[in-house]
Amino acid sequence: MLFKKMIRDIRNHKIQFISIFLMAFLGVYVFVGFGAESFGFEETANKYYGETNLADGWIYTSNLDNDFVDKVNNLALTKDSQRQLVLNSIADFSNNPDITLHFLEDDGISQFYLVEGEEFNLSDGDGVWLDIRFAEAKNLSIGDNISFTFEGMTIEKQIKGWGYSPEHLYQTSDSSMIPDYTKMGFAYLSYKAFPMGSVPYNVLLVKYDGNSSAYEKQLDDDLTRDYSTFMPRAQHPSYAEFQDETEQHQMMTDVIPLIFIIISMLTLLTTMTRIINNQRTQIGILKALGFTNRTIMIHYISYGFWMVLAGSILGLILGPLTLPPIMFDEMADLYSIPYWLTGFNINFVIVSVMMVVLAALISYLACRNIVNESPSSAIRPKVPKVSTSGFLEKLGLWKKFSFNVRWNYRDAKRNKFRALMSIFGVLACTLIIVASFGCMDGFDEMKEWSYENINHYSSKLVLENNATSSQIDYIVDDVDGEKLMESSIEIKSGDVKKSGVVTVLDDNDLYTPTDGDKNPMKISESEVSISKKMAQLLDVKEGDTFKWHIMGSDKWVNTTVDKIHSDPTSQGIVISKEKLDDLGLNYTTTSVISSKDVNENYSGVKTIFSIDSLTDSWDDMMESSMTVIYMLAGFASLLSVIVLYNLGLLSFTEIKREFATLKVLGFKSSQLRKLLLTQNLWFTTIGFVIGVPLGREVLQYLWGTMGDSFYLNAHISLKTLIITFLITYVISIIVNLMFSGKIKKLNMVESLKDNE
Repeated sequence: MLFKKMIRDIRNHKIQFISIFLMAFLGVYVFVGFGAESFGFEETANKYYGETNLADGWIYTSNLDNDFVDKVNNLALTKDSQRQLVLNSIADFSNNPDITLHFLEDDGISQFYLVEGEEFNLSDGDGVWLDIRFAEAKNLSIGDNISFTFEGMTIEKQIKGWGYSPEHLYQTSDSSMIPDYTKMGFAYLSYKAFPMGSVPYNVLLVKYDGNSSAYEKQLDDDLTRDYSTFMPRAQHPSYAEFQDETEQHQMMTDVIPLIFIIISMLTLLTTMTRIINNQRTQIGILKALGFTNRTIMIHYISYGFWMVLAGSILGLILGPLTLPPIMFDEMADLYSIPYWLTGFNINFVIVSVMMVVLAALISYLACRNIVNESPSSAIRPKVPKVSTSGFLEKLGLWKKFSFNVRWNYRDAKRNKFRALMSIFGVLACTLIIVASFGCMDGFDEMKEWSYENINHYSSKLVLENNATSSQIDYIVDDVDGEKLMESSIEIKSGDVKKSGVVTVLDDNDLYTPTDGDKNPMKISESEVSISKKMAQLLDVKEGDTFKWHIMGSDKWVNTTVDKIHSDPTSQGIVISKEKLDDLGLNYTTTSVISSKDVNENYSGVKTIFSIDSLTDSWDDMMESSMTVIYMLAGFASLLSVIVLYNLGLLSFTEIKREFATLKVLGFKSSQLRKLLLTQNLWFTTIGFVIGVPLGREVLQYLWGTMGDSFYLNAHISLKTLIITFLITYVISIIVNLMFSGKIKKLNMVESLKDNE
């Protein structure tokens, strides 16, 4: 009989129960969906790196002879090593794509992942194993011949297979700011494919025990000769980029879904409280008919239990099936990996079970008091709360307030929990919307800061490595340009070592370092400036010293921090050409920047970037992040509708008798709607005002997880404030209008006789 009653109640109050179901579904769906995607990133990487035996570290040196290899292998922590010759080449295509060649002595570490064709063969000097993304972009087939030009030599090889490389999971080139597989790729070849007799190996891949700091210390302490660079796995560009992406998505899993779940449970509490208060008389009748407290308690606990159980199960199923594929499609454009795995974590099930248990507990708390009352007490409606005069009501100012203000103030004071729940619901939704649209503001700010405040050029001509001085001077004169040197460096302070970029200025007007407020900074000929983010990573400040070296060079230099500049996308140091000479380092022009739109091809120029192509590339790079932002904003808006509707329904139920009284006294329905709208706007305003600064804090935490390359302070634009304001208030007003019909149809006699 009670089961039939529950079915009737669910049918009669279907909107309320649908909202309970949706809240439970949304909470679990967002948590499990984003979790399956972020854990999928981690599981995909771990499986892929394990299958290909990715190196733990890379040692770069110009003379990688057998003696050096033996010394490294004799170190206590070294488990295995493998030599490679890694160099840049140009493939024989019209757009001169950059191809990174790997000539292998062995293939046990960082193995080529074959998708189609023959297995990699160290004895095959005529074959090449190619990047599958490049092969697809160029419509190549297995068996085709392809030519590579490097260091004045050209080799032609037959494509024996194609696949992926764990060292090229993320790759860009000088010709492309984002992965563009028509302009870049990689290739694996046997050492026998090298055109000269002796292979000048320059990279030693190592596997070792312990952490990277301990291994690097052993390298420095036990080796009797210098090496150029030791790069642990965590600093490898491809690995680091994917790890940063993984950490960003894990942060989304840790923070945002938690807010959804908390709101879901609090909304369930208010909804069940309202339903049980509405059935107070029925509970009294059931007790009078002899139903035990335990039976009644189980009956009402089952209301929330079954709805939340159904929503949680559906969210647990649909979350991993729908959200990860959406994100994986976006990530596949940026990362080259043979497969994507949807992750699973036992926490998904634990949280879902906890949701159901909490639903049962919340239902128990909602009906605990009334079930313990006597039948004669429970059968009568609950006596309305009596509001006592507070400090504000005793002031002379109180009588100057309108009836609307006084009535809503007293109603909120009588129903503090409902008021707090309304405020918290709006606050949480505002927080998520502000953080979501604030990310869009941040991406736009980074683009404007980088390509307007710092870089003022219209064209950037990236030079070939072998460009001569006469070629460079001719280009500078012809395009009315400026020379610029940008090189990869390693920076070390104490036990912390980071990769960055050194930018060397030569009386440049088209490149301007900026401070944290985007104002131009002047760096004198004798000064060294370090970027704000790099200073934070190294824990250095003005006056401190650090050491650094250019990648490929064995020479480390010590410098003092004279200034700290801010750059949103490039972290490292900025110095003058004169200062570089004082440090005993050679100035090498890597690009020419010009205020003109340059389209002409020059000898010695590898590629030409226009400022428009760079900003377009930036937009493409941010597209995957925008997908997450749009989804979060959509979920937050849906959450706002459900939360505000539930709280509005609860509010209407609790003040139904008061409204009936006011209608008897002559108040029109439009005036009552205004009362309800005023209260909603009060709660919405308080939640909005508190939610905006909290959203900014969440946004600042988001920027902190963007990786070592990006730097930005959280900033909320006027546009985001207006969008958040409109979404929040429009939803509040729409929800209020939903109750217009209920106010018109209010049965005054029935409502007034409820408490007799």
